[in-house]
Amino acid sequence: MGWVSDTVDSIKSIKVREVLHQLIVLGMIVTTALIIWKGLMCITGTESPVVVVLSGSMEPGFQRGDILFLTMSKDPIRSGDIVVFNIDMLILI
Repeated sequence: MGWVSDTVDSIKSIKVREVLHQLIVLGMIVTTALIIWKGLMCITGTESPVVVVLSGSMEPGFQRGDILFLTMSKDPIRSGDIVVFNIDMLILI
């Protein structure tokens, strides 16, 4: 019966190693995404360097679901520029 308990222990340790490996990989993916996002924030000068068009208000130039890459410029706003508003939501209880 000694080899059975050794086999069970080795199977348990393999599963623990696999789960630990998957958690480390997931952590690396999330960390990489955050680093890329923060890097884009520094490069573009905006809090939201990438946004998605949620409504049809920008048609025909942009369709619903389009992804826009934004940059902040010190130039004055001109006709044809895309203006994005950041609305702070207040939650009342």
